Amino acid sequence: MRIEGHLSHVGRATKGGSLPYNSSNGNGAKSRRFTIDFQDTPVHGVPGWKSALDITCILLALPIWLPLMVLLMLVTRLASPGPIFYRQKRVGLGGRQFLIWKFRTMKVSAETETHEHYFKELMRVDRPMTKLDTYGDPRLAPFGRFLRASGLDELPQIFNVLCGEMSLVGPRPCTPNEFAHYEPWQRERVNALPGLTGYWQVNGKNKTTFNEMIVMDLFYLKNLSILLDLKIIFKTCTVIAGQLVESRRAQHRQDSTRYAPAPILQTFVDSARTGRRSPTTILQGLAESAPKS
Repeated sequence: MRIEGHLSHVGRATKGGSLPYNSSNGNGAKSRRFTIDFQDTPVHGVPGWKSALDITCILLALPIWLPLMVLLMLVTRLASPGPIFYRQKRVGLGGRQFLIWKFRTMKVSAETETHEHYFKELMRVDRPMTKLDTYGDPRLAPFGRFLRASGLDELPQIFNVLCGEMSLVGPRPCTPNEFAHYEPWQRERVNALPGLTGYWQVNGKNKTTFNEMIVMDLFYLKNLSILLDLKIIFKTCTVIAGQLVESRRAQHRQDSTRYAPAPILQTFVDSARTGRRSPTTILQGLAESAPKS
């Protein structure tokens, strides 16, 4: 299978796993032309070195992630009533489903239709996958925004890794509903263990479109190596720091705006249900009306 098109966030990478420098600022600059060939035969095997690398990294980082997890459990318990963890069904290796573990970042009574409609629209159109958090989400519990921006809400998935359901590095596991809308070539991304972080996360993430994410995941499958995994793991720390800074700036812009976040999200839900206005049009208008940093 051959995929051709423009991909602004991915440069060339060698078999050894060289990571390109991402200097895109999302201003619509001309992107590179890419041509990637993928095998049509599914490959469901997992290299033996992957589990060894995962367990080694988890054990070496134990003095860091274990106390941090205990602290976040206490913060989540004290900040918002309800369960500490949130479980959700996801699609793993070979299309098999499993339950993913996360720290709960939303209020117990929060509805999920908003996110489902929003992501369905992102899959349909060719635009960056900006999170709803950017526009202010009243469904978030205290500290929820920080946990999501830092990626620390995903920390409990270390246990998914230890159970062999995930790896430290790989494509992010999608929901069954999302997977049901995949095209055949997009489903090839489940031919690898899903990961806590991945090639997409360190090369644009929310600044990329849905199809760009899929292409990056397939690129990772084609260039899978221990060196590439190590480079992604180390680069993830830098990316998380950048996400925290960006989230803080977005919060500052949100605090200085005159509109209330709750009506905005309600408008989005109503438009998604009735079809009176395109959700993309609404979100584009929000982005243009927000004060510039």
